[in-house]
Amino acid sequence: MSELKNIQNIYFIGIGGIGMSALARYFKSQGCEVAGYDRTKTHLTQALEDAGINIHYTEDVNAIPKNVDVVVYTPAVPKEHKELLYYQANNYIVVKRSDVLQWITKNSFNICISGTHGKTTITTMTAHILKHSGYGCNAFLGGIAANYNTNFWAQDKNSSSHTNNVVVEADEYDRSFLKLTPDVAVITAMDADHLDIYGTPEELENTFIQFSKKLKPNGCLITKYGLKKENELNATHHYTYSFNNTSAYVYAANLKVENENYVFDIVAKNWTIKNITLHMGGLHNVENTIAATTVAKYLNIDDEKIKNAIADFKGVKRRFEYIIKNDATVLIDDYAHHPEELKALITGVKSIFTNKKTLVVFQPHLYSRTKDFANEFAESLDMADEVILLPIYPARELPINGVSSEMIISKMNLKHKQVLSKEDFKHWVKQHKPQLLVMAGAGDIDVLVQPVKEILQS
Repeated sequence: MSELKNIQNIYFIGIGGIGMSALARYFKSQGCEVAGYDRTKTHLTQALEDAGINIHYTEDVNAIPKNVDVVVYTPAVPKEHKELLYYQANNYIVVKRSDVLQWITKNSFNICISGTHGKTTITTMTAHILKHSGYGCNAFLGGIAANYNTNFWAQDKNSSSHTNNVVVEADEYDRSFLKLTPDVAVITAMDADHLDIYGTPEELENTFIQFSKKLKPNGCLITKYGLKKENELNATHHYTYSFNNTSAYVYAANLKVENENYVFDIVAKNWTIKNITLHMGGLHNVENTIAATTVAKYLNIDDEKIKNAIADFKGVKRRFEYIIKNDATVLIDDYAHHPEELKALITGVKSIFTNKKTLVVFQPHLYSRTKDFANEFAESLDMADEVILLPIYPARELPINGVSSEMIISKMNLKHKQVLSKEDFKHWVKQHKPQLLVMAGAGDIDVLVQPVKEILQS
């Protein structure tokens, strides 16, 4: 079934997931009949329905289409899901999201962005540079690009590149990125994560090494400088990038903050682009910009076009996203859910807002991740001036005895820290009206952003 042209009707179980919804949009753009199930109605599912995709929200075998060519499911869907079981029992072609990405990218020029942090921003920025410059690409993103308010777009027929280019976020969860064959691969980080899948940090690192070996002959590998096992990552063309380590092939220099934006040069061994302006907060996003720029330079995109695209980049929803930004109040929403991401987020906030106290509200994501990294979460959160933790968001997991948000609080040295329910947190905001509030997490903390914005602006 890897012949895409044979697919006329396709059904998605878990269509509201960020990666699944991008695939649904792709098939819709190809003129296919697309339908799906998801557990809850969200902004993403509403946008899909507005695009003409039929979605239902109860597990119901009677509600599903029977004349489908392919059924796609996400690894987050339980194995005992009634609709999944029905399709499997009745000999439909049932595949994972990663299988479909493999089909789509079989005959294209593939730019695959991987890593345990930063991949969504780099994927989105790379795809934006290609689109904005006229080079062109199909983009499959793990977040909503603020410039276009979508996580997928198709290559413009008038693009300056004559090849079928695909920019795709290469997800290490469930080892799904091993189904891709990159022409250009980026690895941003190999920090321990998804230990429920990998068991050990070493196994995760080994899987990234496997991913690097999926590169096509003569392919290009771009990696963050100083990765563990860097010498085991092989490619014909291998470039390293860093925020400011001059031993890397490419890095930032002459960084300054102007009007709460970053202005800097990107310096490589044999080229320099001066005075790049980035309107996105966070020093880690300067580093992400370096990675995206290195991809663009490898593709021979003109320096001025790269600069103009970056200056026009509005970021990614929930990645250092300014919800309110004025002299009196700043509200930032971010997806950070790993200790290293929190550390980068808080460092970035403090680099821009030097005169404001930083309050971080964090919702831990998964009991297993909280248990594995409680000490590291405590250390990262201690960098803030004040911290409020919400209860753990379980996602696909059942509770683990003794694991809670209080576990992190108990390990913190910070004086001002507490655990509050979502309702109590809203009351707290009403009472205290903080000047600088950072809301972070990968669970459902995002549903609080709009109510908190309204409280702060009232």
